[in-house]
Amino acid sequence: MNFYEEAQEKLRRELPGITGNREGAIKTAVRDALLNFAGQDEEFAQAIVQGGSFQDCMKAVCKGITTSISDFEAYSRAAAFFFPGSKVRFEMHIDLIGEAGDTETGETSSVTSVSTGASSPKGGAKAGLVLDLADFL
Repeated sequence: MNFYEEAQEKLRRELPGITGNREGAIKTAVRDALLNFAGQDEEFAQAIVQGGSFQDCMKAVCKGITTSISDFEAYSRAAAFFFPGSKVRFEMHIDLIGEAGDTETGETSSVTSVSTGASSPKGGAKAGLVLDLADFL
């Protein structure tokens, strides 16, 4: 079993033990983001396996929240819990013509609204607006 599979199993096993209104509301999305990061980097997957519990991670993510937290902040806090000093980069694209630009091939648009650095699904850069979310923090 590789570190990604071990991380996947650890997070799956510990997910039901997460309690609390805030933690419970975001635990699945945070778990999915952590698995995405683990799939990108074997060293990060190893940090999940050898690091603290997912319950402690969720407590750290939700610490100090009064009413809400953005997805971006939650994912960043979770990554930093398992790998201190790590930085999560977010990229958003807007596709102004949507699926209309794909009519000649019959494909549907698969542009992801939030990604972790993946390029356009068709290989080339899509025309659009790129926002650096760090400017909003």
